[in-house]
Amino acid sequence: MNEISFRTTLYAGTNSLDRLVELQEEKIFIVTDPFIVESGMIDHVVRRIKQHANEYCVFSDIVPDPPVEKVVAGVKEMAEFKPTSIIAIGGGSAIDAAKAMKDFAMKIYHMDAIRVIVIPTTSGTGSEVTSFSVITDNEKNIKYPLVSDTLLPDEAILDAELVKTVPKTITADTGMDVLTHAIEAYVATGANDFSDALAEKAVRLVLRYLPLAYQHGEDIEAREKMHHASTLAGMAFNLAGLGINHSIAHACGGKLHIPHGRLNTIILPYVIEYNASLTDYRQREFSEAAMKYNELAKAIGLSPTNVRSGVKGLMKEIEQLRKKLNMPSSLKECGIDYNHFQKEKGALAEAALQDGCTNTNPIVPCKEDMESIIESMY
Repeated sequence: MNEISFRTTLYAGTNSLDRLVELQEEKIFIVTDPFIVESGMIDHVVRRIKQHANEYCVFSDIVPDPPVEKVVAGVKEMAEFKPTSIIAIGGGSAIDAAKAMKDFAMKIYHMDAIRVIVIPTTSGTGSEVTSFSVITDNEKNIKYPLVSDTLLPDEAILDAELVKTVPKTITADTGMDVLTHAIEAYVATGANDFSDALAEKAVRLVLRYLPLAYQHGEDIEAREKMHHASTLAGMAFNLAGLGINHSIAHACGGKLHIPHGRLNTIILPYVIEYNASLTDYRQREFSEAAMKYNELAKAIGLSPTNVRSGVKGLMKEIEQLRKKLNMPSSLKECGIDYNHFQKEKGALAEAALQDGCTNTNPIVPCKEDMESIIESMY
């Protein structure tokens, strides 16, 4: 039996930020990063919540890959302020941190239910509609994915105006993260008709609009479509799960300090090849994952003659998109020293194996499988 539930209310389209004007006489804890404050983007929020006697406090000490210490500091401030609502504005780091803060505050300080409203300013993580939050342990150089329905935001505001000025490199990194979310969800063990529909739409939107958003940042239609694709992919993987692409990215991100979306881009073709389990050209029986990759290839307009050509065509489409976005295709291109990489390879494979996303991969990997994929990435 599948439980299909979408618990986050979405506000999208023109003037969607005006939803904040409806908040009245609340204590609002705003979680964000220094750039959102310094750029004045936070004014879009403050101006609206001040209209109806709302008291607010800003916690802006958020950094990429939010470490445990920052979350703890935020929880302490929340305990003192006692908010009725949290507004997270920023990229995935701010949203993940805010979700974790709310969860920890309620468990540690037994605070009453706190509404969480998230406003993504990048189109990538899908964190606005998921029960996931990724927190980093800097001491151990490990990323920990937290998974709980209590982490689901209550509301998400999708305003494309907030992403028009996102730099090209971040547009590419986050956009490829969207693609990875959708493709992994499509073959994950929890996939179903509902998640498949969401994932297929997300993939089609990314392939059409990501190059436009990358080349022409002011193209509001492209930005809006990518914003929607991010949320659709988030809804898909929240239903279906992810896989070893993200497991490896989590492990490598903590150790090698490469942006998450960039890592996903490098890994994705190798994971598709591994999950498809293609052997030789005489192969007549294919894995379920291979057949689904073939179906996805058809859904995006390719015309494969058989399952093998469908899988290969999908991989080629990803590699072509990567080139259009001027993204690296290997860890070597990211400047990773080979000796350092070899030293860390075993630990990376072990961390990926233990990552929660591995549980919903279509094939159960062993450590040697992980090492082989990681070795290919260099």
